[in-house]
Amino acid sequence: MTGGSTISTWRGLAGLALCLLTASVASGGEVRVLLLESAAPVEVAGARIAPSRGGLVVDGRPVGPRFEIAGPGPHRAAGQQVRGAIVVERVPSGLQVINRVPLESYVAGTLAREVYSHWAPAALRAQAVATRTYALYRQAQSQGGAGYDLEAGTRAQVYGGAGAESAAANEAVADTRDEVLTWRGQPILAAFHSASGGRTAAAEEVWGTPLPYLRSRDVAGEEGSPDTYWRVRYTGITLGRALAPFGIRLGAVREARVTERTPSGRAARVVLSGTAGSRSVTARELRSMLGETVLRSTLFEIRGTADELVFVGSGYGHGVGMSQWGAQAMAERGADYREILATFYPGTTLERRGVASRERRSR
Repeated sequence: MTGGSTISTWRGLAGLALCLLTASVASGGEVRVLLLESAAPVEVAGARIAPSRGGLVVDGRPVGPRFEIAGPGPHRAAGQQVRGAIVVERVPSGLQVINRVPLESYVAGTLAREVYSHWAPAALRAQAVATRTYALYRQAQSQGGAGYDLEAGTRAQVYGGAGAESAAANEAVADTRDEVLTWRGQPILAAFHSASGGRTAAAEEVWGTPLPYLRSRDVAGEEGSPDTYWRVRYTGITLGRALAPFGIRLGAVREARVTERTPSGRAARVVLSGTAGSRSVTARELRSMLGETVLRSTLFEIRGTADELVFVGSGYGHGVGMSQWGAQAMAERGADYREILATFYPGTTLERRGVASRERRSR
């Protein structure tokens, strides 16, 4: 998920949505963020740390399978300044660098990487709540699993640490401190994306599992997004070459047709025909193969000529949950962040974590 662009592929979230949430809203004073996984030595807080057969070696000294640098920081790790503690652990692939960071610091270090700091305060506040909620959702899923809750990149939320903080982001975090969206008392899968192309997708359209608070919604005012309209051109030969590494060897592609669409109008299945055969693939598979920054969404149609195929589309991202550009448009029209959240996550409750008498606002 990058600032004002897309949240990412969100691979595997259908499986996450099937799991029962067991952590309470009040849990999660800090989150564990995977900054880096490497087979080579890394530098953390000025120390050179390398994997060895017996564990880790720090500045030439064996220290066992785990090494921790205490908080509060900031410390330099994986090329950025981060608050909290740094934990380096030996894993079969080499080592992992994990940042144990206070939740509110995590939100502050993520917000400006997901949306623009100059956006309206209400849009920033809505994003802060969604970011915090998604972090707690992932934390609940990680119990007993990996040694971290979230990745720092586009597979989760783009975390930039202390170096990504801004005055506007910090203000939005402070204004919404501890506020979380819940469904039946548990943090929701607060999915979001850059721009919907006019209508969001329901969860089942993308991940196969319906969620009552991730329904398809009309979105107005996204025209400010650079991805409201986009097109990508391929010659038949170029498209065939792009697909071949994924085992789809069609020769020069002569025709591509959308044969199925989802209820929100997104392409669901595409048939590709070339000089060496035909193949039916899902639109999500095609987007992954060609690149998610190339086919920016599955809301596209395909136009063909004798010389080329043109993908003409709208929006950026998977399309589920909150449209970031749609939230900004609502804020510019005078909506506050509670209205924005109620629009994109219908039926949820906005709760304040850690307060004995929780403030509940029905959505």
